[in-house]
Order: sequence, then C-alpha cells, then structure tokens
Amino acid sequence: MAEPLIPSAFTVEPAVALAGRVTLPPDKSIAHRAAILSALAEGETQIVGYPAAADPQSTLTVLRALGVEIEGRDDSLFVQGVGLRGFHAPEGPLDCGNSGTTMRLMAGVLAGQGFPSTLVGDASLSRRPMDRIAEPLRQMGAALTLTDGHAPVRIDGRPLRGIEYRLPVASAQVKSCVLLAGLLAKGPTTVIETTPSRDHTERMLGLPVFSLGAERHISAEGGAPVPWGLRVVPRDFSAAAFFLVAGSVVPTATLELLQVGLNPSRTALLDVLRAMGARIEVQNERERGSEPIGDLRVHAPEGLVGVEVGGALIPNLIDEIPVLAVAAACAGGTTTIRDAAELRYKETDRLAATAAFLQAMGASVEETPDGLVIEGGHPLRGATIESRGDHRIAMAAAVASLTASGATTIEGADAVAVSFPGFWDELDALAGGGLVGNTAFRSRNGT
Repeated sequence: MAEPLIPSAFTVEPAVALAGRVTLPPDKSIAHRAAILSALAEGETQIVGYPAAADPQSTLTVLRALGVEIEGRDDSLFVQGVGLRGFHAPEGPLDCGNSGTTMRLMAGVLAGQGFPSTLVGDASLSRRPMDRIAEPLRQMGAALTLTDGHAPVRIDGRPLRGIEYRLPVASAQVKSCVLLAGLLAKGPTTVIETTPSRDHTERMLGLPVFSLGAERHISAEGGAPVPWGLRVVPRDFSAAAFFLVAGSVVPTATLELLQVGLNPSRTALLDVLRAMGARIEVQNERERGSEPIGDLRVHAPEGLVGVEVGGALIPNLIDEIPVLAVAAACAGGTTTIRDAAELRYKETDRLAATAAFLQAMGASVEETPDGLVIEGGHPLRGATIESRGDHRIAMAAAVASLTASGATTIEGADAVAVSFPGFWDELDALAGGGLVGNTAFRSRNGT
C-alpha cells in the first residue's frame, strides 16, 4: 500500500490577530517514561492521554518488539507490565525512529537484560552523540558498542552493578538512562547533578532525592518494584511555548491553553518571557498524578524587551530556545543566550538553524559557540525557510512568520509530526482560517 501523502511545505501569512483555545498534544517527555515504566512494572497500567506524535510512538514500537502487550482503547493505552526482566529477545534491530529519548532510555533498560539487542534510528538520530550514555553504563558493567560514538547502539545484556555517577553536563536523558539501568543493577545507583534537569523519572518512580549544597543526589535501588496502575499525561509545555511566544508577538492576541504541565524543571521560559514583558497568567494550578498542571492565558503585551539568559536556566528551557529567539527578534534591545552549546547536538544544530532562519527573515543575529546574540527591533520579512528536518525549527519559523511582512514558506514542514502533528491546523484556526496553506506534498518515503 502506498504511503499517505503529507504536507512537505506550508506558506504562512502574517497574522492580524490570534484568538482562541489551543489544543496541545500530551507531553512526550512524560509519555516516553510512562510507557517504559509501565512495561517494567508487574501489573496492568492505564496511560491516559498518550500522544500520537512520532517520537512517543517509537517507544511503543520498541516495547512491542520486546514482547510487551500494549492496547489502545478510547483515550488510553493499557500496558501489560512484564517486570524488570520479562522482556523477550527481539527478532531484529529496535527502531527508535527520530527519538533520542527512546534510544537513550531504552539503552539503560536493555543493558541489564539477559540477551543482546541493537538500537537503531533514522539518519538524524544516527548523528546524535551516544557516548554520554555509554560511559556510565560501561562503568556499571554493561557491554555497549557504538559506531564512532553514535548509533547503532549494540548491547550485550549482562549483570550490572550500582555506581555513583556525577553528570558532566545537565541531561535528563542521561540521568534517566542511568537510573533505569540502576533498577536492574546489584546495589544502589546514585546520580549526582550540579544543575537540575527535568525530574520526571524520579517523580514517577518515587525515588529519594537529597540536596547537598548545590547538588542533587537521586538514587535507585536494584530490584525495586516499579509502580503500576493509572498514569495521566499532561499537555506538553514545550508545545505550549510556541503559542506563548505567538501570543506575545502578534499585536492583537488572546490565547488560552488548558491542562499544561507546569513541572518547575520545564517552565523557565515562563519566567524569561515575563521578564521580557509578556502577559501570561497561570490559573487553576493543581496536581495530576505526580505532575503539577495549570491553565495558561496569554495576552499581547505593549512590547517586549531584551534579556540575558544563561546558567542554570538553560537546562529548563533548552527545547524552547529557538522560539525564545523569535521573541527576542521581536523585542526592543539585545537578548543574549549563552551556555546552550547542547543545542548543537539535537535533531540538527539548533543554534545554527535558528540563526539562519532569523537572518533570512531580516533579524540581526550573531551566532556564538554556545548561544546567540539577537538585536531586536529589526522588522521581519517573509522568506523561504528550510526546517532541516527539525520539528522545533519548523514551528519556531512559523511563529516568526506571523509578524513578518509578506508570506513565508517553510520547507520540511512535515517534521512537526515528531511532536505536534496538529500544529498547522491549530495555528490556522487561531487566525480564523486562511493563514496557513499547503504548498507541496510528498509521501513519507520522500517521493
């Protein structure tokens, strides 16, 4: 059967106004972990609100290939947990698609299993560094083979021992990889981080966390049972970020975003946008499962101002920096973003890609080794932008297009399927229709 045709390019017109309620996708960072932990538990878990986006679906593909029964009914997934050592040896390579979270977290789970396995990914994922997980796993006794530091990740499952590991850079994926391996190791495993990163894994496992000065010590005990039952996935703050910025740069905007995850390790963008002058209200804050959520309302401000962003803030807004740069280009004054070299190792080099699309649209942007310097106030103009296959670049360029003079065409627009398949429809609906138009189609195999 032929692959379905999907949009490969969109043209976005400038927006006169934006108004309405945004339907956001569920949080993919939480969804990955919910699926993996449900598989490692020993009972049935219901996951409410699992996303249809490509990345979290890659995690389900890998788990099913390991013998985990997963059934979708209504708005939920039902996962039959197999326990810590109940996976079956896969019949072939485990395809992680474009999902670095899938590959890094599953490497930790598979390192302590009693069979060999190989994790593979698409061309983009195969360029991303995997030494950062291989080093601590090898210290635990794992046998991993990489290709020049990248995928495929070949794992010869064997017994692991607990270690104490100090993260060299803030990384929730590396932290989670080591902690998950720790569940299969003999004795305790402790990860030490000097800069806090996303804490979804320790929250969902209920792990002890101790603060010693500026350090966080998170420990997992080998053989400890994984909780099962009901898990609810909140709406994705990283997806909300594009509309928080859109509502802050379009002169007439009033947007509402409901049930958004407000984990403090994810929401530094709120503080930065407010410091720039954005009008964002948080209402109806409450707990849902192990995560705080709330409703967000954003109104167009009188104007934004430049800020300096760096240090401990960066791990908590690393995914939002491309769209933050759009806000900076629309602000008065200069915004400096530093300590963000990690962005060079995402789906693409996001520092270079962000600088390139903003420069093409007339913004004044200087790329530095670890960040960007953006002189705001230069009017943006329509251009043809290449997403470089990166969903966050495509969506950030779309937000910039809303304030440009003239239409902007975004090539590689189908990259949004990784995290937010409905993005283009949501954007168009907020402007009353006619804002976004398909300009080209291609099948998923590129023809």
